[in-house]
Amino acid sequence: MARFLLQVPNTLRNPSVFASSSSNGSFPTSSNQASQSGKGGPLIIELPLNQIRRPLMRTRTNDQQKVQDLMDSIAQIGLQVPIDVLEVDGAYYGFSGCHRFEAHQRLGLPTIRCKIRRGTKETLRHHLR
Repeated sequence: MARFLLQVPNTLRNPSVFASSSSNGSFPTSSNQASQSGKGGPLIIELPLNQIRRPLMRTRTNDQQKVQDLMDSIAQIGLQVPIDVLEVDGAYYGFSGCHRFEAHQRLGLPTIRCKIRRGTKETLRHHLR
């Protein structure tokens, strides 16, 4: 009987990568891996929708056909472009990606892939003007 040795790359040996699943059909990214690859740049992670504050939602309306098209796309192939989120003192604020955010809400998905950018309270005030 022949014996074979299966060599698995180190990136596939980490069980935490497989323990989580993405709500949008994409391969999950752990925050540890994202921060190592970012080298101080933006961090891409999955955030629960209920942790993202949307201060401009009251003043804007979304194109419902665009939301429906995104829902169809996300259901088939997952979210292709993460939304931009500003983190200030541990709180997350979303100012763009309104259609993608609503599509996730209407699909009942608990999380959304976000590109996190850290900012100050002054940066937040600038976005709220």
